[in-house]
Amino acid sequence: MCERKDENCAYCMEGSLLAEFGIKICELKTAKVYLFKEQSHKGRVIVAHKKHVGDMTELTEEERSAYFTDIARVSKALQEVFRPQKVNYGAYGDTGHHLHFHLVPKYREEYEWGNVFAMNPGKTYCSQEEYDILVNQIRDALMKDEQ
Repeated sequence: MCERKDENCAYCMEGSLLAEFGIKICELKTAKVYLFKEQSHKGRVIVAHKKHVGDMTELTEEERSAYFTDIARVSKALQEVFRPQKVNYGAYGDTGHHLHFHLVPKYREEYEWGNVFAMNPGKTYCSQEEYDILVNQIRDALMKDEQ
């Protein structure tokens, strides 16, 4: 599906650029799902479209609909696994011109409840074992939903 790739794009190349901030969880029909390494909001992920496009308007209506179906599927998995009070959705692209959404579980007891989440607060990083547990929990919930 990723006909065109940008060699400077973390989501297209999935190398060291991506490893700085994310861990791949899985691929869905239209998207790749990554755990955001900074886990101030437990379960925060990125859902990046498989195509290198900078805006949702560059997708056909069918592609856009399928992508939002994948985003909803990831949100459902996060809600099931982490039981947040709310999932926030952020779509940026000022510096990274690849369509992606941040799905950020929000919890009332957190420092940002009622406010926009910080892009990278740099407060909470996990051990490799903790990352593996989070990745497996999310992947298992997504795969269960597929059956």
